[in-house]
Amino acid sequence: MKRFFVSVLSLFLLLCGMTSCGKTEGESSVESGSTVLYVYNWGEYISDGSEGSLDVNRAFEEYCRETLGKKVTVNYSQYSSNEDLYAKLSSGAVSYDVIVPSDYMVARLAAEGLLREFDVQTEIANYSYISDDFKGLYYDPDQKYSVPYTYGTVGVIYNTEMVEENDPNIGSWSLLWDEDYAGNILQFNNPRDAFGTAQYYLKKSVNSENEQDWRDALELLKQQKSVVQGYVMDEVFNKMKGGSPGIAPYYAGDFFTMYADNDRLDFFYPKEGTNVFVDAMCIPASTKNFDLAKEYINFMLGEEVAIENAEYICYASPNSLVYENEDYIAYMEEEMHPKAISILYDFDMSTMEFFHDLPDDTRMLMNSLWEELKIESTIGTSIYVICGVIVAACVGILIWRLAVKKRRQIYFQKYAKKM
Repeated sequence: MKRFFVSVLSLFLLLCGMTSCGKTEGESSVESGSTVLYVYNWGEYISDGSEGSLDVNRAFEEYCRETLGKKVTVNYSQYSSNEDLYAKLSSGAVSYDVIVPSDYMVARLAAEGLLREFDVQTEIANYSYISDDFKGLYYDPDQKYSVPYTYGTVGVIYNTEMVEENDPNIGSWSLLWDEDYAGNILQFNNPRDAFGTAQYYLKKSVNSENEQDWRDALELLKQQKSVVQGYVMDEVFNKMKGGSPGIAPYYAGDFFTMYADNDRLDFFYPKEGTNVFVDAMCIPASTKNFDLAKEYINFMLGEEVAIENAEYICYASPNSLVYENEDYIAYMEEEMHPKAISILYDFDMSTMEFFHDLPDDTRMLMNSLWEELKIESTIGTSIYVICGVIVAACVGILIWRLAVKKRRQIYFQKYAKKM
């Protein structure tokens, strides 16, 4: 009976495999007649229907069915860094219809011919609601590749029960190097953001093409290794729920998500300066659903959807339908954090710097130095583990030898009495 079940299961899996193999990577139509729209976005970066929120992707499917008369399925997947997105897209192994890279990555993808060009101003009707402050920025000056989705900043999140209120390092990147909190500090697990924390601390430009500036930042990151618990991205959400770790650099919008799970957390912008970024919706050159992709982008800018996304992901919105909405403002301040609007929208832009796409040689240098940092971290951890094992083994052998010696003494004492 068991063998029969295995045979049936194998046949089922084989048939499933044959069905999937009949499609090519990125093919948008399925047997049911539905068109598949492939969307690739950051993790936790869209209202998904959880906790009573609007499921935006399902809402788009319904909109297509009722308004456009089309049967559409959104295939939604996630990435954790711009570099992961770039690696997947540049490999050519997969095809997406909508992606959401950060500003500097938009510039890089466009320069390498990986984005589809279109007239954003005329082909995306709701683009008119985007603030002029976010139009024609350095990464897309002619407004032909991208539509701003959100914008944000990087700051430091810390546990107020761990870090004292009068700690002089509050307000500075130096808190991430404070030995008093060794083992309770996290660092970004991507090179651009991690190097950025060190470069801002050193008052260097994050867009420097000077090799020594990058090596100086590497040395500072190496010094930090002795106090860092780990290098993280999305893992930071779970880690910051408890009492340890208690300090992490991360994106301002994500602070509110963490605060909801741990109200002992607080946030600040380092005085030395920090990163401001725009995440924008783009259409890859390899898209098989160009018109539907534009429809999706325009849908994301509509008032209800834009507000739902802004409330769910807690990042600042460049959409006037959002930041001028009184209900949105009240929700953020009452439900998320009393200083939510201030943190998201009121900051000194003169201390902020955009990441720019780095020249190839500088990017290669950054990646090489990052590998050096991570390899040394791995080796350092391995050495501690090996030393620990050796010490434990030595202690075990010593205890065993003492036990043997003790048994021998007892034996000889008994033998002597018999004599």
